[in-house]
Amino acid sequence: MSNNAKDSVASDLPADLAALREDIARLSDTVAGLVRAQADAAGATLKGAVGGAREQLSQAASQAQDSALGAAADLERRIEKYPLTAVLIAAGVGMALGMMSKSRG
Repeated sequence: MSNNAKDSVASDLPADLAALREDIARLSDTVAGLVRAQADAAGATLKGAVGGAREQLSQAASQAQDSALGAAADLERRIEKYPLTAVLIAAGVGMALGMMSKSRG
């Protein structure tokens, strides 16, 4: 190789390295932007799923509470309608529990 060719390659080398550095910097910025966009999308999807699950759980809890309140009201009405039966059932349950606890001790 002649001296002119070597000088030409040597003088182009810093410019080529600078261009390569700029290209790598742009590429890393682009990749970082893509990763950020994917993370934001995943976060939004997760928030939507958590919100949906929270809403379903809230509805289920509300339904369970309504059902329990309805059962309690029904039990109260039956006790008022049949007080003697309620007292006899309570006495029977009390005796059964007493017998079970007596046999353990």
